[in-house]
Amino acid sequence: MELTRPDYQGGGIVNLMSSLIQARGGRSAYPALDRLPVAELAQTTNLILLVIDGLGADWLARHSPDGILNRARRGDITSVFPSTTAAAIPTYLTGDAPLQHGLTGWHTYFRELGCVMTVLPGVPRYGGVSYRRAGIDPVALFGHTSVFDRIATRGVIVSPHFIARSDFNLAHRGRAEILAFDGLQDLFRQTLRALRSSTHRWGRRHRTEPQYLYLYWPQLDSIGHQQGMESAAAVAHLAQIEAAITDFLTAAAGSETRLIVTADHGQIDTTPTDSIDLSDHPELADCLLLPLCGEPRAAFCYVRADRASRFENYCAQVLGDQVDLLPSRQLMESGLFGTGTPHPRFLDRIGDYCLLPRDHRVIRDHLPSEEPHVQIGVHGGLHPAEMRVPLCVLTA
Repeated sequence: MELTRPDYQGGGIVNLMSSLIQARGGRSAYPALDRLPVAELAQTTNLILLVIDGLGADWLARHSPDGILNRARRGDITSVFPSTTAAAIPTYLTGDAPLQHGLTGWHTYFRELGCVMTVLPGVPRYGGVSYRRAGIDPVALFGHTSVFDRIATRGVIVSPHFIARSDFNLAHRGRAEILAFDGLQDLFRQTLRALRSSTHRWGRRHRTEPQYLYLYWPQLDSIGHQQGMESAAAVAHLAQIEAAITDFLTAAAGSETRLIVTADHGQIDTTPTDSIDLSDHPELADCLLLPLCGEPRAAFCYVRADRASRFENYCAQVLGDQVDLLPSRQLMESGLFGTGTPHPRFLDRIGDYCLLPRDHRVIRDHLPSEEPHVQIGVHGGLHPAEMRVPLCVLTA
């Protein structure tokens, strides 16, 4: 199987963000998206980006070939690496690739905090209080510039209620307004509310000021993790999403709205035989300074200096037919995380080596505080189903 590298030169989600930022009067260090000219977007009054967590391009084409989203596809774009929410959503919120924003997976080692963090919930991996409750300013910790501080128009975030005002979201909101929602129908009700709040009446004589709205829908990803992307539940949920989008476009008719629908990553389904558990490989675990970081599909390894050779030999001789082992710095220098100037802490965040499980395999370890957690749908690696997401453009 040929792996899919992230495209940062005009065909990836970072380039989509460059187009959106430039269309709203800002600047980006990355090229604009080839398939979505800035001039086209700049003419739109209401520019909306809907990120559907877990929506892979091939999966969409297979399960709804005649649906509203597949009919509106302008092709596929790539996620970032690792192809995971914890790395891709920061790209959507900052416009930067992981090389710049420095977030490299669900579990990321923060040397400045002295621990491995679960980045999005904002707590140490072993449990505990959130960034702010621990006396840490997330804005200063991340050091990111929000997309909403890079554009010259009104910005709105429409986010699930349970994360709308999380430390992570607040650290990346910039000047944006936040609207919280509960459920799929409320997502689009809140979006319509944002559209209507900027004008008393839609129509050519009552043109609103340009604005940018960012919408995030997480449930498809959750269903995929729990039941698999090939499950009836996942396919049924796609139908619900498409019906809700259809209703929204009808309700928003005449509002001079451009709706761009894409995803942070896709997923692949696994079986129990695809799982590599570090507890079954104590000699390998003994070489590590920290638990595996990053993702089960792209695990960053922090190796004891005196055991590097033993670590490499074990991976080659015992796991060689199941994983690829690559020096993390080599991956960085090859452009896998992005191009340009790295985040000052980037090398801290990717360890010494990266383990890339082959095919549909995953590699996991568990802290004493963690219950073994089996996921069917997974992501984070370079499989085309993980890396390729749809680019759908619709107009109201």
